[in-house]
Amino acid sequence: MYRKPHCKADHVGSLLRPRELYDLRRQYDTAQCSPALKTAEDEAIKQAVVLQQELGLKTITDGEMRRACFFDGVFEKLEGMIYIPEQPIYMFKSYIPHIAMMYAMGIEHSPTFFCNGKIKRKQPFYVQEFQYLKRLVPCQDVSSLKVTMCSPTWFHQRHGSDLTYDTSVYKCDDEYFYDLGIAYREEIKELYEKGCRNIQIDDPTFCYFCSEAMLEGMEKAGVDHESLLDTYIRAINYCTRDRPADMTISLHMCRGNFKGAHFSEGGYERIAFKVFNMLDVDAFYLEYDTERAGDFMPLRHLPSNKTIVLGIMTTKSGKLESVEYLKGRVEEAVDVLCCTNPFRSREDALDQICISPQCGFASVWEGNPINQYEQRLKLGRLVEAAREIWPSEA
Repeated sequence: MYRKPHCKADHVGSLLRPRELYDLRRQYDTAQCSPALKTAEDEAIKQAVVLQQELGLKTITDGEMRRACFFDGVFEKLEGMIYIPEQPIYMFKSYIPHIAMMYAMGIEHSPTFFCNGKIKRKQPFYVQEFQYLKRLVPCQDVSSLKVTMCSPTWFHQRHGSDLTYDTSVYKCDDEYFYDLGIAYREEIKELYEKGCRNIQIDDPTFCYFCSEAMLEGMEKAGVDHESLLDTYIRAINYCTRDRPADMTISLHMCRGNFKGAHFSEGGYERIAFKVFNMLDVDAFYLEYDTERAGDFMPLRHLPSNKTIVLGIMTTKSGKLESVEYLKGRVEEAVDVLCCTNPFRSREDALDQICISPQCGFASVWEGNPINQYEQRLKLGRLVEAAREIWPSEA
Protein backbone atom coordinates (compact mmCIF):
# COMPACT_ATOMS: atom_id res chain seq x y z
CA MET A 1 0.00 0.00 0.00
CA TYR A 2 1.19 3.55 -0.75
CA ARG A 3 2.52 5.47 2.24
CA LYS A 4 3.63 9.07 1.98
CA PRO A 5 7.32 9.64 2.71
CA HIS A 6 8.24 11.12 6.06
CA CYS A 7 11.51 12.47 7.46
CA LYS A 8 13.18 9.87 9.67
CA ALA A 9 14.53 12.44 12.15
CA ASP A 10 11.65 14.80 12.84
CA HIS A 11 10.42 17.20 15.50
CA VAL A 12 6.98 18.33 16.60
CA GLY A 13 7.43 22.01 15.84
CA SER A 14 7.89 24.51 18.63
CA LEU A 15 11.37 25.66 19.70
CA LEU A 16 12.69 27.68 22.61
CA ARG A 17 12.46 31.44 22.15
CA PRO A 18 15.75 33.35 21.95
CA ARG A 19 16.33 35.67 24.91
CA GLU A 20 15.43 38.89 23.07
CA LEU A 21 12.07 37.50 21.94
CA TYR A 22 11.47 35.93 25.34
CA ASP A 23 11.92 39.27 27.11
CA LEU A 24 9.77 41.16 24.60
CA ARG A 25 6.99 38.58 24.85
CA ARG A 26 7.05 38.91 28.64
CA GLN A 27 6.64 42.68 28.28
CA TYR A 28 3.83 42.17 25.80
CA ASP A 29 1.98 39.74 28.08
CA THR A 30 2.24 42.12 31.03
CA ALA A 31 0.51 44.84 28.98
CA GLN A 32 3.71 46.77 28.41
CA CYS A 33 4.11 48.25 24.94
CA SER A 34 6.39 46.13 22.78
CA PRO A 35 6.42 47.48 19.20
CA ALA A 36 9.60 45.53 18.43
CA LEU A 37 7.88 42.16 18.96
CA LYS A 38 7.34 41.33 15.29
CA THR A 39 10.91 42.26 14.37
CA ALA A 40 12.17 39.97 17.14
CA GLU A 41 9.87 37.19 15.91
CA ASP A 42 11.22 37.56 12.38
CA GLU A 43 14.80 37.28 13.63
CA ALA A 44 13.95 34.34 15.89
CA ILE A 45 12.44 32.47 12.95
CA LYS A 46 15.58 33.08 10.89
CA GLN A 47 17.66 31.65 13.73
CA ALA A 48 15.33 28.66 14.06
CA VAL A 49 15.63 27.87 10.35
CA VAL A 50 19.43 28.06 10.49
CA LEU A 51 19.46 25.77 13.56
CA GLN A 52 17.37 23.13 11.81
CA GLN A 53 19.42 23.35 8.62
CA GLU A 54 22.75 23.10 10.48
CA LEU A 55 21.60 20.00 12.35
CA GLY A 56 20.44 18.27 9.19
CA LEU A 57 16.73 18.21 10.01
CA LYS A 58 14.71 17.81 6.84
CA THR A 59 11.47 19.04 8.42
CA ILE A 60 11.63 22.79 9.05
CA THR A 61 9.15 24.87 11.05
CA ASP A 62 9.12 28.47 12.22
CA GLY A 63 9.43 27.22 15.80
CA GLU A 64 5.96 28.74 16.51
CA MET A 65 7.86 31.93 17.37
CA ARG A 66 4.85 34.14 16.68
CA ARG A 67 2.58 32.29 19.10
CA ALA A 68 2.09 32.68 22.82
CA CYS A 69 0.53 29.20 22.97
CA PHE A 70 0.53 26.35 20.49
CA PHE A 71 -3.19 26.83 19.72
CA ASP A 72 -2.92 30.51 18.75
CA GLY A 73 -3.88 31.53 15.25
CA VAL A 74 -7.11 29.69 14.50
CA PHE A 75 -10.15 30.36 16.66
CA GLU A 76 -9.49 34.09 17.14
CA LYS A 77 -9.60 34.49 13.36
CA LEU A 78 -12.89 32.72 12.74
CA GLU A 79 -16.16 34.53 12.23
CA GLY A 80 -18.70 33.11 14.65
CA MET A 81 -16.23 32.73 17.54
CA ILE A 82 -16.10 35.23 20.38
CA TYR A 83 -13.20 35.60 22.82
CA ILE A 84 -14.12 35.51 26.51
CA PRO A 85 -11.20 36.74 28.64
CA GLU A 86 -12.61 35.53 31.96
CA GLN A 87 -14.99 32.59 31.71
CA PRO A 88 -16.05 31.22 35.12
CA ILE A 89 -14.38 27.91 35.88
CA TYR A 90 -17.71 26.14 36.32
CA MET A 91 -18.19 26.54 32.56
CA PHE A 92 -15.26 24.16 32.04
CA LYS A 93 -15.60 20.38 32.35
CA SER A 94 -13.86 19.26 35.54
CA TYR A 95 -13.17 15.76 34.18
CA ILE A 96 -10.77 17.09 31.52
CA PRO A 97 -7.26 16.48 32.97
CA HIS A 98 -5.83 19.98 32.61
CA ILE A 99 -9.12 21.54 33.75
CA ALA A 100 -9.09 19.30 36.83
CA MET A 101 -5.71 20.82 37.68
CA MET A 102 -7.18 24.31 37.34
CA TYR A 103 -9.98 23.37 39.75
CA ALA A 104 -7.42 21.92 42.18
CA MET A 105 -5.37 25.14 42.02
CA GLY A 106 -8.42 27.23 42.90
CA ILE A 107 -8.49 29.07 39.59
CA GLU A 108 -11.83 30.87 39.28
CA HIS A 109 -11.70 32.15 35.68
CA SER A 110 -9.91 31.30 32.45
CA PRO A 111 -9.91 32.75 28.93
CA THR A 112 -11.68 30.81 26.20
CA PHE A 113 -13.76 31.05 23.03
CA PHE A 114 -17.48 30.56 22.52
CA CYS A 115 -19.28 30.00 19.25
CA ASN A 116 -22.14 32.50 18.94
CA GLY A 117 -22.63 32.45 15.16
CA LYS A 118 -22.07 30.43 12.02
CA ILE A 119 -18.37 29.60 11.65
CA LYS A 120 -16.68 31.04 8.58
CA ARG A 121 -13.03 31.53 7.65
CA LYS A 122 -12.82 35.19 6.65
CA GLN A 123 -9.02 35.44 6.96
CA PRO A 124 -6.12 32.99 6.81
CA PHE A 125 -4.77 31.22 9.88
CA TYR A 126 -1.10 30.76 8.94
CA VAL A 127 -0.71 31.67 5.28
CA GLN A 128 1.29 34.84 5.98
CA GLU A 129 3.51 32.97 8.45
CA PHE A 130 4.15 30.25 5.86
CA GLN A 131 5.01 32.78 3.17
CA TYR A 132 7.60 34.40 5.45
CA LEU A 133 9.11 31.01 6.29
CA LYS A 134 9.13 30.08 2.60
CA ARG A 135 11.37 33.06 1.82
CA LEU A 136 14.03 31.74 4.19
CA VAL A 137 14.75 28.43 2.44
CA PRO A 138 15.86 27.40 -1.06
CA CYS A 139 13.04 26.62 -3.51
CA GLN A 140 13.82 22.90 -3.40
CA ASP A 141 13.26 22.85 0.38
CA VAL A 142 9.82 24.49 0.42
CA SER A 143 8.08 21.11 0.36
CA SER A 144 9.91 20.25 3.61
CA LEU A 145 8.37 23.15 5.52
CA LYS A 146 5.78 22.14 8.11
CA VAL A 147 2.85 24.16 9.41
CA THR A 148 1.38 23.18 12.77
CA MET A 149 -2.18 24.00 13.81
CA CYS A 150 -4.35 23.14 16.78
CA SER A 151 -7.08 20.55 16.60
CA PRO A 152 -10.68 21.61 15.90
CA THR A 153 -11.64 19.82 19.14
CA TRP A 154 -9.51 22.03 21.40
CA PHE A 155 -12.25 24.22 22.88
CA HIS A 156 -15.01 21.64 22.61
CA GLN A 157 -13.18 19.17 24.87
CA ARG A 158 -13.04 21.71 27.69
CA HIS A 159 -16.67 22.86 27.42
CA GLY A 160 -18.52 19.81 26.09
CA SER A 161 -21.54 19.61 23.83
CA ASP A 162 -23.61 21.96 25.99
CA LEU A 163 -21.28 24.93 26.51
CA THR A 164 -19.19 25.18 23.32
CA TYR A 165 -21.72 26.75 20.96
CA ASP A 166 -25.07 28.52 20.96
CA THR A 167 -27.62 25.76 20.37
CA SER A 168 -29.76 28.15 18.36
CA VAL A 169 -26.84 28.32 15.89
CA TYR A 170 -25.78 24.67 15.89
CA LYS A 171 -28.15 21.95 17.02
CA CYS A 172 -25.48 19.29 17.52
CA ASP A 173 -21.75 18.63 17.57
CA ASP A 174 -21.61 17.38 14.01
CA GLU A 175 -23.08 20.61 12.65
CA TYR A 176 -20.49 22.60 14.61
CA PHE A 177 -17.56 20.44 13.53
CA TYR A 178 -18.74 20.27 9.92
CA ASP A 179 -18.49 24.05 9.55
CA LEU A 180 -15.17 24.07 11.41
CA GLY A 181 -14.01 21.44 8.94
CA ILE A 182 -14.91 23.69 6.02
CA ALA A 183 -12.83 26.49 7.53
CA TYR A 184 -9.85 24.18 8.05
CA ARG A 185 -10.11 22.81 4.51
CA GLU A 186 -10.12 26.35 3.12
CA GLU A 187 -6.94 27.06 5.08
CA ILE A 188 -5.32 23.83 3.90
CA LYS A 189 -6.26 24.61 0.30
CA GLU A 190 -4.72 28.09 0.43
CA LEU A 191 -1.58 26.83 2.14
CA TYR A 192 -1.26 24.19 -0.57
CA GLU A 193 -1.61 26.84 -3.27
CA LYS A 194 1.27 28.75 -1.63
CA GLY A 195 3.47 25.64 -1.71
CA CYS A 196 2.85 23.95 1.65
CA ARG A 197 2.94 20.15 1.53
CA ASN A 198 3.17 19.24 5.23
CA ILE A 199 0.62 20.07 7.92
CA GLN A 200 0.53 18.76 11.47
CA ILE A 201 -2.58 18.92 13.64
CA ASP A 202 -1.69 19.19 17.33
CA ASP A 203 -4.30 17.37 19.37
CA PRO A 204 -4.21 17.06 23.18
CA THR A 205 -7.66 15.45 23.20
CA PHE A 206 -7.23 11.86 22.01
CA CYS A 207 -4.70 10.95 24.72
CA TYR A 208 -7.19 12.15 27.32
CA PHE A 209 -9.35 9.17 26.30
CA CYS A 210 -6.51 6.95 27.57
CA SER A 211 -7.00 8.39 31.07
CA GLU A 212 -9.14 6.22 33.34
CA ALA A 213 -9.70 9.19 35.65
CA MET A 214 -11.24 11.20 32.82
CA LEU A 215 -13.40 8.34 31.62
CA GLU A 216 -14.73 7.79 35.12
CA GLY A 217 -15.47 11.50 35.43
CA MET A 218 -17.30 11.52 32.10
CA GLU A 219 -19.41 8.55 33.13
CA LYS A 220 -20.37 10.28 36.38
CA ALA A 221 -21.34 13.35 34.34
CA GLY A 222 -23.45 11.24 31.99
CA VAL A 223 -21.16 11.72 28.98
CA ASP A 224 -20.85 8.84 26.51
CA HIS A 225 -17.08 8.91 26.03
CA GLU A 226 -17.05 6.28 23.32
CA SER A 227 -19.53 8.26 21.25
CA LEU A 228 -17.55 11.46 21.88
CA LEU A 229 -14.36 9.76 20.70
CA ASP A 230 -16.16 8.89 17.46
CA THR A 231 -17.30 12.50 17.17
CA TYR A 232 -13.75 13.79 17.53
CA ILE A 233 -12.51 11.38 14.88
CA ARG A 234 -15.15 12.74 12.50
CA ALA A 235 -14.14 16.30 13.46
CA ILE A 236 -10.58 15.66 12.26
CA ASN A 237 -11.79 13.89 9.13
CA TYR A 238 -13.99 16.86 8.19
CA CYS A 239 -10.76 18.90 8.14
CA THR A 240 -8.57 16.50 6.18
CA ARG A 241 -10.97 15.18 3.54
CA ASP A 242 -10.39 15.88 -0.16
CA ARG A 243 -6.81 17.05 0.36
CA PRO A 244 -4.42 16.88 -2.61
CA ALA A 245 -2.60 13.58 -3.06
CA ASP A 246 0.79 15.18 -2.37
CA MET A 247 -0.30 16.94 0.83
CA THR A 248 0.83 15.15 3.99
CA ILE A 249 -1.31 15.67 7.08
CA SER A 250 -0.22 14.22 10.41
CA LEU A 251 -1.67 14.21 13.92
CA HIS A 252 0.35 14.79 17.07
CA MET A 253 -1.34 13.25 20.10
CA CYS A 254 -0.15 15.29 23.08
CA ARG A 255 -0.30 14.34 26.77
CA GLY A 256 0.31 17.89 27.99
CA ASN A 257 3.43 20.03 27.75
CA PHE A 258 2.81 23.16 29.80
CA LYS A 259 6.30 24.35 30.78
CA GLY A 260 7.28 20.69 31.01
CA ALA A 261 4.20 19.49 32.92
CA HIS A 262 2.02 16.63 31.68
CA PHE A 263 -1.72 16.23 32.14
CA SER A 264 -2.72 12.68 31.21
CA GLU A 265 -1.55 9.12 31.69
CA GLY A 266 -2.50 5.76 30.21
CA GLY A 267 -1.47 3.60 27.29
CA TYR A 268 -2.89 3.94 23.78
CA GLU A 269 -4.57 0.52 23.79
CA ARG A 270 -8.13 1.65 24.38
CA ILE A 271 -8.10 4.11 21.46
CA ALA A 272 -5.49 2.63 19.11
CA PHE A 273 -7.64 0.59 16.76
CA LYS A 274 -10.17 3.36 16.17
CA VAL A 275 -7.69 6.21 15.96
CA PHE A 276 -5.13 4.46 13.76
CA ASN A 277 -7.69 3.06 11.35
CA MET A 278 -10.50 5.62 11.29
CA LEU A 279 -8.59 8.90 11.32
CA ASP A 280 -7.93 10.21 7.82
CA VAL A 281 -4.32 11.29 8.38
CA ASP A 282 -1.02 10.05 6.98
CA ALA A 283 1.09 9.90 10.14
CA PHE A 284 0.82 9.87 13.92
CA TYR A 285 3.24 11.56 16.31
CA LEU A 286 3.04 9.49 19.50
CA GLU A 287 4.47 10.46 22.88
CA TYR A 288 6.58 7.63 24.24
CA ASP A 289 9.13 9.40 26.43
CA THR A 290 7.91 7.98 29.76
CA GLU A 291 6.15 4.93 31.17
CA ARG A 292 2.96 7.01 31.34
CA ALA A 293 2.37 6.16 27.67
CA GLY A 294 2.46 2.40 28.22
CA ASP A 295 4.18 -0.08 25.91
CA PHE A 296 4.34 -0.37 22.13
CA MET A 297 1.73 -3.14 21.82
CA PRO A 298 -1.01 -0.76 20.56
CA LEU A 299 1.15 -0.22 17.46
CA ARG A 300 -0.03 -3.62 16.21
CA HIS A 301 -3.22 -1.84 15.10
CA LEU A 302 -1.34 0.50 12.76
CA PRO A 303 -2.32 -0.08 9.10
CA SER A 304 0.50 -0.53 6.63
CA ASN A 305 -0.24 2.71 4.72
CA LYS A 306 0.40 5.02 7.69
CA THR A 307 3.53 6.21 9.46
CA ILE A 308 4.29 6.50 13.16
CA VAL A 309 6.70 9.08 14.51
CA LEU A 310 7.90 7.74 17.85
CA GLY A 311 8.35 10.51 20.40
CA ILE A 312 11.08 8.68 22.33
CA MET A 313 13.16 11.72 23.27
CA THR A 314 11.86 14.03 26.00
CA THR A 315 11.66 17.82 25.82
CA LYS A 316 10.74 18.02 29.50
CA SER A 317 14.33 17.82 30.76
CA GLY A 318 17.84 18.40 29.46
CA LYS A 319 19.01 14.84 30.04
CA LEU A 320 20.42 13.62 26.72
CA GLU A 321 19.32 10.23 25.44
CA SER A 322 22.02 8.00 23.95
CA VAL A 323 22.04 6.78 20.37
CA GLU A 324 21.91 3.20 21.66
CA TYR A 325 18.81 3.97 23.73
CA LEU A 326 17.01 5.48 20.74
CA LYS A 327 18.00 2.58 18.49
CA GLY A 328 16.80 0.10 21.11
CA ARG A 329 13.41 1.77 21.38
CA VAL A 330 12.99 1.66 17.61
CA GLU A 331 13.85 -2.06 17.63
CA GLU A 332 11.16 -2.65 20.28
CA ALA A 333 8.58 -0.95 18.07
CA VAL A 334 9.72 -2.96 15.03
CA ASP A 335 9.28 -6.16 17.04
CA VAL A 336 5.66 -5.29 17.75
CA LEU A 337 4.85 -4.18 14.21
CA CYS A 338 6.22 -7.25 12.47
CA CYS A 339 5.62 -9.94 15.11
CA THR A 340 1.91 -9.16 15.37
CA ASN A 341 1.43 -9.06 11.59
CA PRO A 342 2.81 -12.01 9.61
CA PHE A 343 2.52 -10.02 6.39
CA ARG A 344 4.75 -7.17 7.63
CA SER A 345 8.49 -7.78 7.36
CA ARG A 346 11.06 -6.15 9.65
CA GLU A 347 12.14 -4.02 6.72
CA ASP A 348 8.56 -2.87 6.13
CA ALA A 349 8.05 -2.21 9.85
CA LEU A 350 11.21 -0.13 10.07
CA ASP A 351 10.12 1.81 7.02
CA GLN A 352 6.91 2.84 8.81
CA ILE A 353 8.78 4.37 11.73
CA CYS A 354 10.36 7.79 12.27
CA ILE A 355 11.68 9.34 15.50
CA SER A 356 11.22 12.70 17.20
CA PRO A 357 10.95 14.36 20.60
CA GLN A 358 7.64 13.54 22.30
CA CYS A 359 6.41 17.14 21.97
CA GLY A 360 7.63 20.63 21.22
CA PHE A 361 10.25 22.45 23.26
CA ALA A 362 7.91 25.40 23.89
CA SER A 363 4.19 24.69 23.65
CA VAL A 364 3.82 28.02 25.43
CA TRP A 365 6.20 30.92 24.90
CA GLU A 366 7.96 30.46 28.24
CA GLY A 367 9.19 27.05 27.09
CA ASN A 368 10.13 23.87 28.91
CA PRO A 369 12.80 23.55 31.67
CA ILE A 370 15.59 23.06 29.15
CA ASN A 371 18.11 25.48 27.64
CA GLN A 372 19.11 26.33 24.08
CA TYR A 373 22.29 24.25 24.25
CA GLU A 374 20.40 21.17 25.48
CA GLN A 375 17.77 21.66 22.79
CA ARG A 376 20.46 21.71 20.12
CA LEU A 377 22.13 18.58 21.52
CA LYS A 378 18.84 16.69 21.57
CA LEU A 379 17.86 17.55 18.01
CA GLY A 380 21.35 16.73 16.82
CA ARG A 381 21.23 13.40 18.64
CA LEU A 382 18.00 12.51 16.85
CA VAL A 383 19.63 13.11 13.48
CA GLU A 384 22.67 11.09 14.57
CA ALA A 385 20.52 8.14 15.63
CA ALA A 386 18.38 8.30 12.49
CA ARG A 387 21.48 8.15 10.28
CA GLU A 388 22.54 4.96 12.02
CA ILE A 389 19.08 3.38 11.89
CA TRP A 390 18.24 4.43 8.33
CA PRO A 391 21.63 5.14 6.69
CA SER A 392 20.18 5.50 3.21
CA GLU A 393 17.31 7.81 4.18
CA ALA A 394 18.20 10.06 7.12
